[in-house]
Amino acid sequence: MGFFAKIRDGLKKTRDALFGRIDQMLKSFSKIDDELFEELEELLVMGDVGMHTAEKICTELKQRVKNEGITDPREIRRLLEEVITEMLRGGQELDVSTKPSVILVIGVNGVGKTTTIGKLAARFTRQGKRVTMAAADTFRAAAIDQLEIWAERSGADLIKQGEGSDPAAVVFDAISSAKARGSDIIIADTAGRLHNKKNLMAELAKINRIIDRELPDASKEVLLVLDATTGQNAVNQTKEFKTAAGITGIVLTKLDGTAKGGVVLAIREELDVPVKFIGVGEQIDDLQPFDPEEFARALFADEESLAQWEAEEAQRENAEETPQTPARPSTADIWEQIDAQEALEREQQAEQTPEEAAALEAQRAEEERRRQEEQKKRTEERRSRAKTKYNWSTEASPEEPAEQDDEWLRQWRSGSESTET
Repeated sequence: MGFFAKIRDGLKKTRDALFGRIDQMLKSFSKIDDELFEELEELLVMGDVGMHTAEKICTELKQRVKNEGITDPREIRRLLEEVITEMLRGGQELDVSTKPSVILVIGVNGVGKTTTIGKLAARFTRQGKRVTMAAADTFRAAAIDQLEIWAERSGADLIKQGEGSDPAAVVFDAISSAKARGSDIIIADTAGRLHNKKNLMAELAKINRIIDRELPDASKEVLLVLDATTGQNAVNQTKEFKTAAGITGIVLTKLDGTAKGGVVLAIREELDVPVKFIGVGEQIDDLQPFDPEEFARALFADEESLAQWEAEEAQRENAEETPQTPARPSTADIWEQIDAQEALEREQQAEQTPEEAAALEAQRAEEERRRQEEQKKRTEERRSRAKTKYNWSTEASPEEPAEQDDEWLRQWRSGSESTET
C-alpha cells in the first residue's frame, strides 16, 4: 500500500464520522446563514476539535465567505479544507541536522511509545542512518525487553541497564556509545509515568543536563506520544507535558482506530505544538510524517475524490517502475555461472607448473596473513582510543558532573556498565 493510501485509509473513521456529517449538513442548506455556522460549530466540537478551535474556524469561514461573495453552501467544504490546512501548517519537520541528533520520547503507558520508537528507528535505518536506542524508561516492567525486540527488527544499536537503574546513566552511556560508533541519531525511551507525577520534571531535567553537557551543539527533539482514541484527554496531557518537559512535537498514534482525529486541530491551535508523525496502522511502516495538505485532503475526500486519488497513486507507482532494470537471475543461472568459473579456474591450474602453483599458494597465504595482522592492529587501535577518550576503565573518571548526578556516577564508577545489543 502506498503512502497516500495509508493516510486515506487511516483517517476513514474520522472522515466518515465527522466530515461526512458536515457534508450532509451542508447539503441540507440552500443558503449560507448563522444557523449553518451554528450547526457546523456544533459538529466540530462533537468531533473533538475543541470549542476554541471550532469558534476560530467558523469565524475565519465567515470572513472568507464575505470576502469572496460566496452564496452556495457547498463551497463551505472547499473553504473549510483550506482553513484546516493553513491551521495545521508549520513546524512539522523533524530536526535531525547534527551528528548525532537526539530524540527524547515521552508519554504515558499504553499510548504506543515503545512501538513508536521502534518504528522511528526502522525509518531512519532504511534511510541509511545508524541509530542508537537508549532504554531509559527503566521503571516500567518489560519496557527494556520490548526495545530489545524493536532494536533487532530495525537494525538499531541498543544501550540498556538493569530494571530500576538511573535513566540519566543510561542516556550517558548511550551518548558515549553513539560517539564511539559514529551513530547519526540517538532515540531515548524516557519517562512513562503519568503526567501529574512531580518526579517527571526532575528526571527529564537531569537527562537534559547530561545531553547539554555531552552534546552541547546537538539537535534535540522532545516528542510526546499521544493516543488519538482518547480525544480531548490527549489535549490535557499535552498541556501538562508541555509545561513539564518543553515538548517540541507530537506523535499521534492509533488514528486508524478512532473517529476522534479532529483532536489534531485542537492540539495544534490551542497549544501551538506541531504534530510531526501520525500512526495509521500496525505495520512497521505505518508511522507517517505529518503532511497538513494530505491530511486535510484525506479528511474531505468524497467518493469521487477517493477514486481520483487511487488513479493518481496507480500512475505514480507505474511511473516508478523501471523496466530497464535487468531481471534478477534465476538460481539455475547463478549455479551455471559458478560452474563456468570453477571450470575456468581448473583449466588455469592445469596449465601451471608445480613451481608456479606453489608460488601462487605462498603468495595467497602471505596476503591473508598480512590482512589478519592489519585487522588486528586496527581493532587494538580503536579499542585503545575508545578507552582513552571515554574512560571505559572503571578506575577512570569522566568530567565532574553536576552535584545532583553524584549518585548515578558512584554507581557507574563501581562497575555498573551498560549491556549493548
